[in-house]
Amino acid sequence: MTFENIWDRKKPSFGFISTRFAGLDGVSLEAKKWVDVLTSRGCSTYFMAGELDTDPSISHKAPMAHFKHEEIVRLQDALFRKKMRTPAITKRIWEIKEELKEEIEKFQSRFGFDILVVQNALAIPVNVPLGLAISEFVIENHIPTIAHHHDFFWERERFNSEAAMDYMRAAFPPVHSNIQHVVINSLAGQDFARFTGANWTLIPNVIDFKSLPQEIDDYNQDFKNEIGLDEDSLLVLQPTRVVSRKGIEIAAELVKRLEHPKATLIISHKAGDEGQDYLMRVEEFADFIDVDVRFIDDRIGPDRGTDEKGRKIYSLWDVYLSADLVTYPSLYEGYGNAFVEAIYFKKPIAINRYSIFTADIEPKGFDVITFDGYITDAKLGEVKMLLDNPERMARMVEKNYMLGWRYLSYEMLEEKLEQLLINIYGT
Repeated sequence: MTFENIWDRKKPSFGFISTRFAGLDGVSLEAKKWVDVLTSRGCSTYFMAGELDTDPSISHKAPMAHFKHEEIVRLQDALFRKKMRTPAITKRIWEIKEELKEEIEKFQSRFGFDILVVQNALAIPVNVPLGLAISEFVIENHIPTIAHHHDFFWERERFNSEAAMDYMRAAFPPVHSNIQHVVINSLAGQDFARFTGANWTLIPNVIDFKSLPQEIDDYNQDFKNEIGLDEDSLLVLQPTRVVSRKGIEIAAELVKRLEHPKATLIISHKAGDEGQDYLMRVEEFADFIDVDVRFIDDRIGPDRGTDEKGRKIYSLWDVYLSADLVTYPSLYEGYGNAFVEAIYFKKPIAINRYSIFTADIEPKGFDVITFDGYITDAKLGEVKMLLDNPERMARMVEKNYMLGWRYLSYEMLEEKLEQLLINIYGT
């Protein structure tokens, strides 16, 4: 049975749940791509989270679902920082779990979706009561569920806590016949199987390669000027959040060693949910080696517009278009949204060979400048040579674009979703 046959027969609707669907974080971005494919097949999609920038008419906001909710922060702090669980903490976790389960029931009752899609809320325990609530809801209501896991608790040292291990076993992730598990890289799938004994489906991060990327236009042509750069500045883009596993010091060192008189490292995203210490570390390191590093998250949004000061807000796509080189020195990634985006925008990439890159991406033959943990003189020479050779760069980025279309496209995602639906509805 083909994807179209399944659609014609059932036309299922999907309810998406996460802690948030807003902004430029990887989970929100990948969820939107799934929605793009599903809606292109005539499917209805709905959303529940603690923070939403989705259409209010198809959304259900549950503030307690957000990992930044005051009470959730307090409980998470007890479980994973203090690693102390009292009877009062346990009681409050279960009370909030019940409240959130009622919110999920309201969400399902309001929109009547056929399939639940859980985006990372059953993988990384940033909101323990939410994971417990979703798990119980799925079991009690027998609803077909796709759990899309972006990163697991065992991949983060801060979630190693005996005070919460029973919750981890119960809901991060849960194992049930109604739940199909999707991982974004093969190494995570292998770890998942060892931890749970359950089956998994691999669906990497994707982008719509069939739709050509936008170009420099009247709106974004002044981007460099708006962030204080000259038109002939060398813009090196670090399109990630400011968290320690991103290895941003390596990108700053590379920019310094390029010895370009107008080289600037641009960092597009916020510090995220891991605090401000690493942001301060990057700022201090940049001052120490005397390199121009600029944080422009206040000028980047999901869409173009203006802020409260009347300044232009650019999309992340606008930033990519102005980049001369993309750095991706991550020590660890679940897959690599920034890698896929850079391939799509036909930008050269200098990338650290993190484990998922070597396992799932490198074997596909992408033409990028790789390094192993630090920049050698030889790798620095490769970068300089590439920046001075437009013909070589053109061949590189075109090859990468075609490989991306083959392995990381909406068409690939569509095929994977077809199999998940066959598993639910049969052939």
